[in-house]
Amino acid sequence: MAYLSKDLSVLAYANGFTLWHYATPDAGAVVDTSGYFNPAADMLRAGDMIIANLETAGTQKAGLFFVRQAAAGVVDVADMTQVGTANTD
Repeated sequence: MAYLSKDLSVLAYANGFTLWHYATPDAGAVVDTSGYFNPAADMLRAGDMIIANLETAGTQKAGLFFVRQAAAGVVDVADMTQVGTANTD
């Protein structure tokens, strides 16, 4: 799939930093590809963080993306840091 603006929302904003939430059926490897968030380049800034719920149509995953670059219409996020691991209980 592709980035959908309706699935990106602000959770908090302070001191020039924005914490975002994004939900998508896409996998983390797709979302962290440079350019995935280019349509949001006018909103995202380097240093912002995105809490993401991924693979929402299957076995869901959650993680954090750090916005490394957001300038001149280009957005690049770092590889996802996954939150939670397999439950071994």
